[in-house]
Amino acid sequence: MPECPTFLDLPARQAKPRRSGITHVLDKGLTPEATRAFLGQAAHLVDIMKVGWGIGYVDPSLPARVRMCAEHGSPVCLGGTLLEVAAMQDRVGELRDWALGTGITHVEVSNGLRALAAERKHALVRELTADFVVLAETGAKEGNYPPTPAAWAEEMTRDLDAGAAWVVAEGRESGTVGIYDSDHVVREDLVKVILDRVPQDRVIFEAPTKAQQTWFVRQLGPHVNIGNVEPAGVLALETLRLGLRADTVIRPVR
Repeated sequence: MPECPTFLDLPARQAKPRRSGITHVLDKGLTPEATRAFLGQAAHLVDIMKVGWGIGYVDPSLPARVRMCAEHGSPVCLGGTLLEVAAMQDRVGELRDWALGTGITHVEVSNGLRALAAERKHALVRELTADFVVLAETGAKEGNYPPTPAAWAEEMTRDLDAGAAWVVAEGRESGTVGIYDSDHVVREDLVKVILDRVPQDRVIFEAPTKAQQTWFVRQLGPHVNIGNVEPAGVLALETLRLGLRADTVIRPVR
């Protein structure tokens, strides 16, 4: 694959594997052919490929797609909803064995359905770090949970203490819950409290829309970790990070 040009003065970006400036992609069921084409164009920008919800469980092409991603240094993460369902059915052991056999290296531990006690969630984080890189998500699919910014930060710090590599701030595919109001606006007070307690490079902010991505890049810089990015939006997000789009361009001082 040809190299990208380097003649412009742009923010430096770490090479993969990165610990900050992570682009976490939401895979809603790409075909093997689409996965191959996507990685051929954008794998250098894809740090984590999350197979959303329970799609991995019903996709017979998943093992082949996991291998493609591994060859490009873009590890695959199972969505948290699948783990929540397995936990509710006492089938976490079976999920672990299946995931390991499929080549999965990352799992998301969440409580978006609010069916798990808090201690159960933290216990799952501790348990699964023995076999996987764990991303622990805070927030619910509906409603205002956790109820206060302080409770968000507390849950995140406990997940990190339990062994999570990153904590994920819920925004959903819609960008209308969790760290956002119903009209897609960032809850700035919540973000501030989270970052007062949690190092920025340990948080992945789900930001599916361009306006949300722009806000995070402007406020926290090009090395902010951004999640739930559509495959078609990965290159566009990188232009926001690098100031190659009007929304974040840095104008020279004259």
